[in-house]
Amino acid sequence: MSEHAAAPASTHGVRGGRELALAALERARRRTEALTDCLDESELTAQHSKLMSPLAWDLAHVGNQEDIWLLRAAGGTKGVRPDLDAVYDAFQTPRADRPALPMLSPDEARAYIADVRARALEVLAGPPPDGVDPALFEGDFVFGMVAQHEQQHDETMLATHQLRRGPAVLDAPDPPAPTSRAMDERHGEVHVPAGPFTMGTSTEPWALDNERPAHTVDVAAFDLDAVPVTNGAYQRFIEDGGYRDPRWWHPEGWAYVQKAELSAPLFWRWDGGMWLRRRFGYTERVPPGEPVMHVCWYEADAYARWAGRRLPTEAEWEKAARHDPETGESHRYPWGDDEPDEGRANLGQRHLRPAPAGAYAAGAAPCGARQLIGDVWEWTSSDFTGYPGFTAFPYREYSEVFFGSDHKVLRGGSFGTDEVACRGTFRNWDLPVRRQIFAGFRTARSSGGAL
Repeated sequence: MSEHAAAPASTHGVRGGRELALAALERARRRTEALTDCLDESELTAQHSKLMSPLAWDLAHVGNQEDIWLLRAAGGTKGVRPDLDAVYDAFQTPRADRPALPMLSPDEARAYIADVRARALEVLAGPPPDGVDPALFEGDFVFGMVAQHEQQHDETMLATHQLRRGPAVLDAPDPPAPTSRAMDERHGEVHVPAGPFTMGTSTEPWALDNERPAHTVDVAAFDLDAVPVTNGAYQRFIEDGGYRDPRWWHPEGWAYVQKAELSAPLFWRWDGGMWLRRRFGYTERVPPGEPVMHVCWYEADAYARWAGRRLPTEAEWEKAARHDPETGESHRYPWGDDEPDEGRANLGQRHLRPAPAGAYAAGAAPCGARQLIGDVWEWTSSDFTGYPGFTAFPYREYSEVFFGSDHKVLRGGSFGTDEVACRGTFRNWDLPVRRQIFAGFRTARSSGGAL
């Protein structure tokens, strides 16, 4: 499969790829353990929300996927526990029904995933066995895929922690302050000129199937918020009666607002003349300068309409984030091709909140927009579909079964997204009613003022 060809050896050669894969797998496992070792068995087996699995299910599920893909598919072995496949198949049992499954206990799950990992490291250290699909080993893709999968579930588990009631068990330092006083909650916008750019990738070795292949897209000129919409800006929408005015809402969104009785982002409440929020066990005043978070697509779309703007398309978002007009190249990240670091983006659960709008000047895109990577996932106006020439790899259920108008695309990652699962081409998707994810948005307008 040529779409999964590795990048030049200087970036992701065989040796470098294996070292990167080992580091990514180990980092994911440390995070998985940190998110589960802080709670007792009753908390791990409880369902804190019907939107989420019990944490004990996620714990064993990441090991089961590693068993399937690294031991069986890539290693050519029988695996450790094929009998667990049905229990930990995400497509067989909806999240709301998973507490009734015959799950492993937390201690059993820990032993299982440790056994799988020990054997997976043997596969990582050796050559591809005979009879194994060689495409899995191009650029060491299969190891990167498994590391990304575990980190994606780590972010899901972090969202479960936010939904959990009870005393705080997680802690982290605050993110850095903005470096530009000009970017307050009434932030400005940046201009992205018209023209073609290269969207997606055919060379990123660990890119998933929905990011492929690279293709040219011609995008009309537009203006984009320089930073994500802030809590302070969103409060003005609330104060102006935004949740009570059907003019701003998609018809299905208005029906959802009324049915769910929405009046503010999830985890917000009005008390004592101020907006408060619950965040990982703490109650605090909503900080006006942070990107708004825990809003669904319908809320983001309504705010944009109220503001006389719109959500950016997925192509607009990616062009703003990756395209360098001076060279005509599309980079891996807004700042270039170098890997993320703590001076460029808020990723990896290094902090437990978004940084204030205007932070991370070193991570700005050529167009001037900041915080396109990290902090909050950003809703776009686009439905989740395959790119021209899309090929499912290595299984249809990763992406293709979700294609269509039911799911909207999110871009950019959040503070809870690890760098291995976040790049300029990475695509996330969810139902337009989802609010438990760490999602915000920024708005756009076509140049000349038209929506």
